[in-house]
Amino acid sequence: MKPARDRWLNPALALVLCTAAGALMQAIRAPLPWMIGPLLVMALCNFGGARLRAPRPARPVGQLVIGVALGLYFTPTVAREVLSFWLLLIAAALLAMLLAWVCAWLLAALGRVDRITAFFASVPGGATEMTKLGERYGGRVDRIALAQSLRILTVVVVVPFALVWLGVRGEDRYLPGAGVPLDYGGLAGLLAIAAAAGGLLAMTRLPNAFMFGPLLATIALTVVEVNLSSLPGWLSGLGQLLLGCALGSRFERTYLSSMARYVTAVLASILFAIALAAAGAFVLAWLSGLPVATMVLATAPGGIAEMCIMAKVLQLGVPLVTAAHVTRVIVLITTTAPVFRLMRRFL
Repeated sequence: MKPARDRWLNPALALVLCTAAGALMQAIRAPLPWMIGPLLVMALCNFGGARLRAPRPARPVGQLVIGVALGLYFTPTVAREVLSFWLLLIAAALLAMLLAWVCAWLLAALGRVDRITAFFASVPGGATEMTKLGERYGGRVDRIALAQSLRILTVVVVVPFALVWLGVRGEDRYLPGAGVPLDYGGLAGLLAIAAAAGGLLAMTRLPNAFMFGPLLATIALTVVEVNLSSLPGWLSGLGQLLLGCALGSRFERTYLSSMARYVTAVLASILFAIALAAAGAFVLAWLSGLPVATMVLATAPGGIAEMCIMAKVLQLGVPLVTAAHVTRVIVLITTTAPVFRLMRRFL
């Protein structure tokens, strides 16, 4: 007989709990209810020993939906405006690398962990990619993976609640697919193109293939004004639910018992990173004249899908936030290894 975690009933129960948690969060008007609700209920249940797992396609399907939703914002006018901020996007990516070094020092000191592990645990790039790089250079794989998952969880919970508590109101002038009606035939075609793009990128083993592929394909169509359909709200909510479910399923009860000191140190370094990123956002907003709340989301050290959907739900500069996080991930994935080798040689 298969163990309970491997039966189909396990992910089915997880989806039911995630749906209930999302509905509850929406009823109490919490920010990002369909992502935060599933994420929290999965993490809490697994910390309690339930060992729930998300359906295998949950993350790629969720990423695909979110990629399409974000790509629909990039009309020709919006694309030109976002490109005009290219220097700002590079600055935000370099800020992320600076945060990684500072927080790595803090994590090594508080968590009593080696500096290689602390560094790759602190870089806000792709979680899988940072774990693989850390393993290549001799870091602790389990601790890097845990820190990367906790980073996304903490940022997704802390940042939206902080913005709502501060009274930030979404006044985004950008609208996805403005004037484009919902056409289920066109929507099916759009999702098929997005899935094909994600599959092609996945074959090349690029990180976040089912996020970048659909995003780039949808941007390409929207920029040349091939408007197949808008995206219904229920589908966007489903994408958030699947992402939250997949993220929450990463956590296990053993994290709390076997690495309590390390987990505490990771949380401290993440909160410090959020504070430093917010301070950098204020400076970049002052230099560029952009809204501070938009720049806070653009520099927040969270996952690309989670941060971008946060901007969409809160209506805070979706195209700019999307471009900033795409730039950040590309810069960090391509430069982290050579920068690490260079710094290790001189320090």
